[in-house]
Formats: sequence, structure tokens, C-alpha cells
Amino acid sequence: MFKLLVKMAWKNSFLRLSRTLLVIMMIGVSMSMMLGIQGLYDGMTVNMIDKNKRSDSGDISIYAKEYRIEKDLKHTIKNAAQIKEQLQKREGIEAVVLRLRAEGLASTARKSTFTTINAIDLAEEESFGKFSAFLKEGELDLDKRGALVGIELAKTLKIRIGSKVIFSTQDVSGEINSIALKVTGIVQTTNIVLDKSAIFVQSKKLYTFLGVGADEATQIAIKSHDEKLYASLKETYPNLDVKSFLELQPMMKMMQEMMRIFNSITFFIVMSVVFIGILGVMYVSVLDRIREFGIMLGIGMHYKYIRLQIFLEALFVGFIGYASGAILGIILLVYLRDYGLDLSAFADAMQSFGYETTVHGTIKFSYFSTTFLAIMSASVLSVLIPLRKIKTLKPIEVIKAEK
Repeated sequence: MFKLLVKMAWKNSFLRLSRTLLVIMMIGVSMSMMLGIQGLYDGMTVNMIDKNKRSDSGDISIYAKEYRIEKDLKHTIKNAAQIKEQLQKREGIEAVVLRLRAEGLASTARKSTFTTINAIDLAEEESFGKFSAFLKEGELDLDKRGALVGIELAKTLKIRIGSKVIFSTQDVSGEINSIALKVTGIVQTTNIVLDKSAIFVQSKKLYTFLGVGADEATQIAIKSHDEKLYASLKETYPNLDVKSFLELQPMMKMMQEMMRIFNSITFFIVMSVVFIGILGVMYVSVLDRIREFGIMLGIGMHYKYIRLQIFLEALFVGFIGYASGAILGIILLVYLRDYGLDLSAFADAMQSFGYETTVHGTIKFSYFSTTFLAIMSASVLSVLIPLRKIKTLKPIEVIKAEK
């Protein structure tokens, strides 16, 4: 009996071929667009988090207890080099880098602004976060008095490659010192804070300029995917300030929540369209065959078999629509992942929020599994109203009625 019902449901699903194909196309196109939007939203967030981790905090950062509050050089980690060696021996840690940072005033002949100077070792930064990928213009040359500046800071100071910048700040003894720097490169990390205020110079040069010991650092950045490492480091270094990425970047967590809300809204809208589309097809299909169902009930077929047949019809339409949407969606997501979406027309707005002008998508299995369950559920729910119509039929009256 079940095989017979399956055959009848399959044939009846395409009884009105053009109408059914239209609904399948509607489901497929809507679903593929939804998957593309979800991939872009998540891709934007993943890309921003990745760039922030690589350019600044890593997955975990360690500071002296008072440093993040006062930002004073007297609050450096005194035995940073020793701690770095200890961390590099631990399992689950992929890379460790020491950073020294000081706030001060950057000046040119025409303008000045408050900035942050950062000591970096290009070889270590390349290993830690592929720093060369941030280079927007010029070259990574920190020899002599070379310096790299954030792209937004370059716009603020109106400087370009070869420009001279004077940076002034207090050294570790409290004296005001200045250093003349030559811009050799402009970097874009998509980390808003760094792009707007950062100057990068060679580590040894800045350590000497600030009078800070070679074993000291204001930050120890750690790259690791070990979820238990954070709790372990807090126990190991109770006298230091151990922070996770999301603790240092609460805006990133808010961004993740916002993208999740946007995805949920998009998902709800598309699933509502799918539900209405299948409901319309199934309701019209039932009305077209109301006499057929009346005869089936009149000759003794149980209502549950008719109900099962209609459920199967809706599921067939929903599944084919899902399959077409999944194929279109995976093609779209692969394209967005590999080539991205060029939004250079909105470059200034995108960069001001920390986004790249070319947005790359991401692909997650959950996109397809969640959508499959939603479409199948929408297919089942869409036949409840048509089934109610059949359940209230009076077979004799339907059979006697004119076609």
C-alpha cells in the first residue's frame, strides 16, 4: 500500500507541471540567496576576527596587572622573554610574540595627532600572523629609521611613502623624547584601532628609544586553538592579567551576535516565503482533486492514507526545491569564498568599520542541515489547511456534485 501511495504522490506532485516547477524554482533561488547572505555575514565576521587576532591580541594576551588601565611603561612584564620561552614549550600553543607599545604624539610639518608606536620583529610577526599580508603600499623595510603606519593614520596626517614623521613620548624614566621616522610602508590590518593610530618600528630601535630592558614587554600575544589553555594560563600566572580575545574585543562578540540576528531574520523571511509557496500549491492541488478525494473516501479508503499521500506530495516538492537550492547555494558559496564580493564602491564606509573592500564568504555544514529541516517542516505544515478541507468532506455530496 505504501509503495502505491508513493507512486501516486510522485505523479500528483507534477500533475500541474508548470505550477510545481515555479514553486521549486522559487524555493531554490530563495534558498541559494539566503545561503549566500549567511555565508557573507559569517565571512565578514570571521575575517574581521582573524585579522584582529593576527595583528594584535592573538587568541590570548598577557599583560601586567595595571598596564591596560594606565598604559604606562612602568607596568611592563619584567620577565617577558622568560615567560615566552615557557609558553613555547607548552603543547597546544602555535606561536608566541612579544610586543612593546607606547602612546605619544606623531607630527608632520602640517599636522599632528595622538598615536601609538609599536615595536615589532617582522620575522616573528610573519610567523605569528603573516604580517606581510597587511601591506597596502610601499615595502616592509624597518632598517635605520623606517616605519610602517596604519592606512587611516596616513590619511589623517596626509603622509605617503617617504614622508617624515616625528614621534614624541615619555620614556621609561619619564623624560620626553622624540624620534624622526621615515614612512616606508602603509598597512591595512582592518583592526580599526591599529589602522587609525599605529606606527610600527623595529623592536631594538624602540627598546633603545624608550629605555626599556630587552627582556620586558607590554604584551605577550599567544596563538592557540586549545580551549583549555586560557584557564590554565590564569592559574599559572595569577600575578599577570590574562585575557581572551573576546574579553579584549567585546565589540567582536557584539558583531557576532548582530550577524546571528541578521541571519535569523533572513532565514525567517525565506522560510515564510517557502511555506506560503508550498501552501498555495498544495491547497490549489487539493481543490483541483476534491472530487477524486471524495470518491476515494466514498469507496472506503481510510483518511490516513489520503493524508499520507498529501504529506508525501508536499515533501517531494519541498525536497526537490531544497536540492536545487543546495546546488545553487554551494556554487554561490564557493564563488564567494574563492573570489569574494567586490564592494570597492563603498570602500571608505567599509574601511571605517574595519571591513575589507572585497568580502569573502564562508561555508558551514549547518547552513544546509538547518535549511533542510526548516524546508521539510514547512512542507509538512503547509498541508495542514488542505487536509482540514478534505477531512470535512461529505463523500456522497461531492460524488453527486457536477464536475
